[in-house]
Amino acid sequence: MYGRRRVGKTYLVTEAFNGQFAFRATGIESGTKREQLELFREELRRQGLPKCPRLTSWIAAFSRLEDLLEASTEKKKVVFLDELPWFDTPCAGFLRAFEAFWNGWAASRKDILLVVCGSATTWMLKKMLRACGGLHNRVTVQRSIAPFTLKECEDFAAFKNLAFDRGQIAECYMAMGGVAYYWSLLREGESVAQGFDRLFFGESSVMRDEFKRLFSSLFKMERRHVEIVRALAGRKAGMTRDEVLSALGEQSNGDVSECLAELVECGFLRKYNQPARVRRGAVYQLVDNYILFYFQFLDAWKGNDPQFWSHHYMSPKLNAWRGVSFERICFWHIPQIKAALGISGIGADVYSWRGKDQDGRSAQIDMLIDRDDNTVSLCEMKFVQDEYELTEDEAGNIRRRGALFLRATKSRKSIQNVLVTNNGMRRSKYSGVIHREVTLSDLFRE
Repeated sequence: MYGRRRVGKTYLVTEAFNGQFAFRATGIESGTKREQLELFREELRRQGLPKCPRLTSWIAAFSRLEDLLEASTEKKKVVFLDELPWFDTPCAGFLRAFEAFWNGWAASRKDILLVVCGSATTWMLKKMLRACGGLHNRVTVQRSIAPFTLKECEDFAAFKNLAFDRGQIAECYMAMGGVAYYWSLLREGESVAQGFDRLFFGESSVMRDEFKRLFSSLFKMERRHVEIVRALAGRKAGMTRDEVLSALGEQSNGDVSECLAELVECGFLRKYNQPARVRRGAVYQLVDNYILFYFQFLDAWKGNDPQFWSHHYMSPKLNAWRGVSFERICFWHIPQIKAALGISGIGADVYSWRGKDQDGRSAQIDMLIDRDDNTVSLCEMKFVQDEYELTEDEAGNIRRRGALFLRATKSRKSIQNVLVTNNGMRRSKYSGVIHREVTLSDLFRE
C-alpha cells in the first residue's frame, strides 16, 4: 500500500485488521540504522519476545521476527511494516535481509500475511512493485491510496459534525486537497475562516511547516524537488521539462527528469501531453492543493496577523485565489465532470492548452477534454459569489479561443463550450455560446 503522506494508509490497514497484528513496526523518519534496529528490537520485546538481544544487523532482526512468529498461536499471522522505506537507510542491508526473510522463510508458509506500507511512493514502486531481484513479482495485491474526493470530504465533514455547506467544503479542499489528516484537524464549531487562521496563520499553527516535513520525509535529497515545485507554482498551466530547466537556470540535468518523475509518482504533479501537432514535450503541472496554498500564502509569510484569513476573507486577493484554485479542483474531479456531461464511457485526453492568435495575443484554455466521439469540450471554470453572468467580451473570448485551438491543432472535431461554476449561470443574451453547464454540486457526485 502506498500513497501521499497523511492520506490515511495506516488508518485503513489498522481498521481492516481491527488492530490485530502478530507483529507491527513503523520506521523512523530520518532515523539511522542503529535507531531503526533498536526500535525494531523494542517492538519485538513488547509484542512477544521479551528476551530479544541487541540487534546488530537486519539479518538478525528478521531472524528474531521469525522466532516471534513461530511462537504465535494465531491461525493467520498478520505482519504490518509501516513506512517501510524509512527502514532502508544507506548501507544498512535492509532490503537483502527483507528478501531473505520473505523468500527463505515466510513465502512457503500458509499462515503469514505481510502488509507493507509507505509514503515514499517512488521507493515503493521501484523497490517493491518493479523490483528486479529477489522481490520480483512477489506482491499479491497492491493498493494506491488517493486523497478524498469532494463527496468523501463532505461525508468526513458530516462524520466530524462540521457545519460546512458545499461551498465551504470546496474552499477547504482548495487549501488542503483531500488529505485525510489535514481534514481531521478541523474542529466542530469553527467556521472555515477560523479554522484556517488556527491551522495556517496562528502562532502555533500546525500546517505552516508541513511543507518542509512533507518533502524531507519523502525524498532523501529534497532540495531539487523543492526548487522544481517552486518554479511550477508560478505557472498555472504547467511547464515542459525544458522550461523547468530554464527556470532553474540550467541547460541540461538528468536529475531534473528523475525528480519530475518522482513528483508525478507522488501525486504532486500532473503530467500531460498536448495535441500531437503542437506538442513540444510533456507538460508538468503542479496540482497539489496544499503545496500551491503554501507558496501562495505561507512560503514568505512574515505577517503578524493570526486572524489573516478572517480579516481578508472577501478581499480581491482571496477571491482571485479561489478562482484559480477552483480550476485545480476541477482537474481532481474529471470523472465527475465527464459524468455530468454524459460521457463517462467515452475515452478522452484531458489537458490545458495555450497558444497565440494572429495578432500575437495569448490564449489559454484551462481544461480541454479531447474526446473519442469527434468532439472537444472546452471548459471554462468560474468560482464567484453569485450566479455567473457571461459578458459580451467573455463570450467573444470563448469563441476566439475555440477557433484558435482548431486552427493551431488542425483539428476537425466539433467544439463544445462547457461552463463549470459553483453557483450556475445567469441567463443573458450572451449565454448561448455555452453548450453545457456543470455546477459544483456535479463535482460532489459519487
